[in-house]
Amino acid sequence: MSLLVLKKGLKWQWNKVLHIPNQKEFSMNDLYTFFNNISPIQAHTWAKLEVLFTEQTLNKGEYFISEGALAKKFGFLQEGIIRAFYRNSSGQEYNKHFFIENSLVGGFSSLISQQPNLINQQALTDCKLLVGDYKKLIDLLDEHQDLERLLRKIAEYYFVDKEKREVEIVLLEANKRYEIFQSDYPQLEQRIPQYHIASYLGITPTQLSRIRSQNSKA
Repeated sequence: MSLLVLKKGLKWQWNKVLHIPNQKEFSMNDLYTFFNNISPIQAHTWAKLEVLFTEQTLNKGEYFISEGALAKKFGFLQEGIIRAFYRNSSGQEYNKHFFIENSLVGGFSSLISQQPNLINQQALTDCKLLVGDYKKLIDLLDEHQDLERLLRKIAEYYFVDKEKREVEIVLLEANKRYEIFQSDYPQLEQRIPQYHIASYLGITPTQLSRIRSQNSKA
């Protein structure tokens, strides 16, 4: 089964086999299922991989990684919401992405390039994560081809998702971007402030209120 499924023109979604019901407790089984549904992992590979992860909690408002830090860790978000955002020289913030339950978080560009991180990642709710050491993960690749294949497929997904987002911002009207947001992040707008959604869509909170009002009358 393909990692990516093309639906309704520009709408790309990660294969639905990656969906896992939310859990209230830390569970390595969730992480194993998440990885194994992307690309099968052999038992001896998983034995080496799972010991790299430790439990971590973030309180609302805390950062998983900040701008300027050198990334060393990545995480699997089991519970909660994290936003990725830029902050310009004037202090204006622009939301780039929302991480929701059962997704990978981290300063991936910094991890790969070993340059300072450019994008803040902040908890919008209390969060539970399983956090792994990136260098130790990379050290396993030469001995475990199944792990290398897994990381390649994850990278493919993020590349396609990034391109999709760039196309949406440039080519689509705000009301269409809002429609895609609702489809990509069901129920998220009931869990976070509206100004965060407006920032993600590249519009003002007033414009978002107008779009929502128009939709309610349609």
